[in-house]
Amino acid sequence: MLVAIGAAVAVLTGLGAGLGIGKATAAAVDAIARQPEAAGKIRTSLLLGCALAEATAIYGFVIGLLIIIMLG
Repeated sequence: MLVAIGAAVAVLTGLGAGLGIGKATAAAVDAIARQPEAAGKIRTSLLLGCALAEATAIYGFVIGLLIIIMLG
């Protein structure tokens, strides 16, 4: 039972990553709408931030799988 709870908590990092990527994308679209000439710099920063957030979600997923496989 505790293994399932631990794995679920580890996988919840995907929720945080999804919310973070959504907020970052909304801010980037708003910034591009305000200053279209800065779209290249904004896009680069957005992609870097999204990649880091997605990596965090993948790490949480892998930890959840390891908890299930090793302890389950």
